[in-house]
Formats: sequence, structure tokens, C-alpha cells
Amino acid sequence: MIYTLAMEEKIPEKMKAALLLGTGGPEMLEIRDDVPVPVVHQDQVLVKVSACGLNNTDINTRVGWYSRSVNSATTNSGFEEARTDDATWGRSGLKFPRIQGADISGRIVKVGEGINDSLLGERVLVNPCVLDEDDPSNRELARYLGSELNGGFAEYCVLPARNVHAIETDLSDIELASFPCSWAAAEHMLQRAKLEAGQSIAITGASGGVGTALIQLAKRRDATVYAVASSKKLDQVKHVGADAVVARESSNVPEEIHSIHGDKIDVVADVVGGENFSAWLELLKQGGKYVTSGAIAGPIVDLDLRTLYLKDLELIGATVFQSKLFEDLVNYIQRDEVQPQVGKVFKFEEIHEAQRVFNLKEHVGAVVLTF
Repeated sequence: MIYTLAMEEKIPEKMKAALLLGTGGPEMLEIRDDVPVPVVHQDQVLVKVSACGLNNTDINTRVGWYSRSVNSATTNSGFEEARTDDATWGRSGLKFPRIQGADISGRIVKVGEGINDSLLGERVLVNPCVLDEDDPSNRELARYLGSELNGGFAEYCVLPARNVHAIETDLSDIELASFPCSWAAAEHMLQRAKLEAGQSIAITGASGGVGTALIQLAKRRDATVYAVASSKKLDQVKHVGADAVVARESSNVPEEIHSIHGDKIDVVADVVGGENFSAWLELLKQGGKYVTSGAIAGPIVDLDLRTLYLKDLELIGATVFQSKLFEDLVNYIQRDEVQPQVGKVFKFEEIHEAQRVFNLKEHVGAVVLTF
């Protein structure tokens, strides 16, 4: 049996959505108003999307950057060499049309069989990492909204009920939509690196969604935070909570952090990659940890294996996280332990301009689309 809201909340047969028709530039996103509202099956819910944040993953999927055939930095235009058979987050085949959008806030308007209808009308935040129901610890089986599954660049989105979290907060839907993907990635990075009170951490790309989340989540752990961002954003990044900020335009950013700190550091949290990779490893203490969840400046780096093994370093990737992590994040939000950072807001119909602005990286925090 399918439960629905009262008649005044009647769900249409068609909805507005942005369909990704193939890999390429923004022109591959087509806004349509005749897309069928998704069918709700057993153990699923239908969420009416209030707002949906943009993310690097939206751009990277659209342009084909996740394909192993691409070796350069991210861009807003498509890569001609990109293949679609390994272009999703999970490195599987990308199928079109696809509705992207991983950062969803909204309300439950329909529930499927097996789901209590008391959830109808609940305000929710959506976990974008969909684990296998029978084998949640198997990373190979994880799927992601906007990549292997349709996401929130649409008026409605159908989701496994286990990925939808009721939330009580005074924050707006727009502010909530800044959290899911970026903040879960940041929390995952810090949990995997086991950052502790009193330790030091360097954060690259500190003005973006993941970067601003890393700053707050690291300070929540009572760590000393060194944040790297463009010179014109340093004051804003410092306001987010960093102990010290360093301009990425500096001739040797890791060395400047070493000079400020007076010692090597415990953790590097990197979402940039590119040419500074080796220098970051040199900045780490013996037994230090390098953790990454992105490589916007380029995925191919130089590694001196002697640095890795002589310093007993740990190199950590962070993508697939367990459901408990997202529950932790929701609790941080409800207890007002973290604050959203929204840089710009666009109407859904302005998605092409929103992605262009997002890719310029001139904002601090998240870019959010609203319905």
C-alpha cells in the first residue's frame, strides 16, 4: 500500500528536472518540465525537494572527469577523452539521462510499503551515499545520488527510507542543503585520519564546501587548523574558524605552514592534489597522515616512496562512509555544533549559471539551488 499526504498536497504525474544527457559542458544539462515523477517502491520514500546544493562531484560527473582516461584538473567543459564506462563515483558505467544533485533537503510526501506513514510531512536531510541493504560494509556495492542513482536536481526524488533523516532545526532548507555531500566527506576524512584534540591539521581548498566543513569539524575536535585559500578569501576563511590562514598563491605553502607552526604537522586534509602533493608529505611528522577526497588541481601526482616508508606515513582515501557517520552529522546540526556556510543561492532554473559560478571558485562555502 502507498500512503500519501492529504489531497491539498496532491503529487503531479510530471515534474521539472535537469536531465544530464551525456558528458560535456553545461549544455548537456537540459531543464525539462515533463519528467515523470519517480515511482515509490517498497521501503522507499518520495521527497519533495526544497533545495539542493551543488558539489564538485556534479561537475566532475558531467564533464567525465572520474574516467581513468582523464589526467588533468577539473574544468567546466567536457573532456573529449572521457569514457562513460568508468565515469561514476564508483567507477562504473554512467547511464543517461541522469538526474544529478547529491545535497538534498526537503519533505517526505509519499511512503512505500513497509514505511510508517507517520513520516509523511517530515522535514528531512538526505544521505547521498546509498549502501547495499544486505551488505552495507561492502564498498564495491555503494551507489551515489546523482551518479549511479538519480538525485535532487528535480522537484521530487525517490530514496531508500534508510537514507532519509528527519531533522529538527531552525536552519532554512537552503542552509540544510549545504551539508550532505561536503560535510559528510569532511567528517569521513577526519574520522579516517583519526584527528584528535591537540593535533595539527593543514586543509587545502579551505574556502569550498568541503574545506569550510573541515575547518569547523577539526575545531570541534580541538585541533589546530591551518587553512589554505586564495588571498582574497583569507579573512572569510579565518572567520569560519581557522587558527591561521595561508594564501595558496604563496611560493611554498607547506613551508609557510611549517614556519608558522614551528614544527611538522599531524594531518594534511587535501581536496586539491596537483603539484604540492610531495611537499605536503614532507610537511607531515613521522607517522603523519595524508587524507584526500578530491583532486581539483589534478589527479596525477609525484610520490617518492622513500618519503612514504621512511616517515611511516599513512595515505588515506575517503569516499564511501557508513550510515552512522551521517547520523553523527545530523546530530551536530541539531545541537548547533556546526554552522552552514552558504556562498551563493540560485533558482533551480538558473542551474547553468550556478554551475558556471561554482566552477569559478570565487565563493566561500556552498552554492545552493532552491525551488
